[in-house]
Parts: sequence; C-alpha cells; structure tokens
Amino acid sequence: MTGLATLLTLADSRLPIGGHVHSGGVEEAVARGLLSDVDTVRAYLVRRIRSHGLVTASLAVAVRTGLLDAPAADAETDARTPAPASRATSRAQGRGLVRLARRVWLDHDWDALGAKPHLAVAAGTVGAAADLTPIQIALALVYTTMTGSATAAQRLLALDPGDVAALTFDLSGLCESTAAAAAAGLADLSDPLLDVLAQQHTERERPLFVS
Repeated sequence: MTGLATLLTLADSRLPIGGHVHSGGVEEAVARGLLSDVDTVRAYLVRRIRSHGLVTASLAVAVRTGLLDAPAADAETDARTPAPASRATSRAQGRGLVRLARRVWLDHDWDALGAKPHLAVAAGTVGAAADLTPIQIALALVYTTMTGSATAAQRLLALDPGDVAALTFDLSGLCESTAAAAAAGLADLSDPLLDVLAQQHTERERPLFVS
C-alpha cells in the first residue's frame, strides 16, 4: 500500500479496531445535557481534538520516530491519561489495532508491544511498519478522535448526517494544525471535563457505548 492509501485506510471508520463502540465521552455528555445540537457537538469535538487528539498523536509520533520505545511510550501514556476508564479504552483500541496489524505487516515483531498496548503505542508502531511519515500517523489519530465522537453524537442526538459531515469538514483545518503540533513534540495536557465524563460513563447502567 502507498502511504496515502494506508493513511486513508487507517482513518476509515470501518477499520476493525473497535473504535465504533467508543463515543469518547459523548454518551455521558448527552445524558447530562451537555450536548444537544450541532453547535454544542462542535464545541465538544474541538475540546477532544485539542486535548486527547493532540496528546495521543504526539505519543504516536514519538514511537514512530524512535524518540520513545514501546515500554517508555506506554508509561508516558499512562502518565498523561488521568482517568482509569480512558486508560482502559486506549488499551482496548491498541489491542484491536495490533490484532489487525498482525495480519497486514507479517514481518513485524508485534509481541514486543505486549498484550494490551495503548492506542498511541500501537499506532506509532504501525506508522513505522507502514513507513508513514510522523505527520501522517498524527493526522490519522487526530482525525479519528474527531470522527468517532462525531458519529456517536449523530446517532445519540439523531442529528442530520449532512450537518455532522459539514461540521467535520469545518474542523479539518484544526485537525491538520493539531497534527502538526503533535509532530513537533510531546504534549502533556488534559481536559478535566473529558476525564470526568469518561470515568462517570463506567457507572452507567446498560450504556450504548463502551466509553
């Protein structure tokens, strides 16, 4: 696969890594009345991109470039992910990505990542195996951070798919600038609201999404 084709595939919502069952806190935000329309969803997505998207992408870049090895990146991800629920989600998606990667890049040592690597660690390693540039792997993670939550909001709020699609186009510039910032160096910020929503979601009865 060429770099662009690989990038598009990694950003495809059909990629079987379990991302479709994670709302990124959207389900909890909707339940608490924080999200109700396209404007509030936009504000939420901006927060997700600028915090979770930036940090995850920056760690993936560090793995891709060799700045951090897998164990160090795993520990750095833990340190940058305050909510235990978010750490569990990251590891679940990382495990799913590695499961897929084993079928695509057969000559890579995926066992070195452990049984449940964080998503950033798995994605950075995939970036290296696929020979993607740092900015490409960063963009894939930032973009899917946005689209996963956007799709969940569309379903939960019964929003017009056209409006949600237009919103993601509108935020494409922010995704690109965030990916560039992630490629420039490690980020270490978090968003307390998103951390609280992620943790509170674990206490919900019969949730529609895992997170």
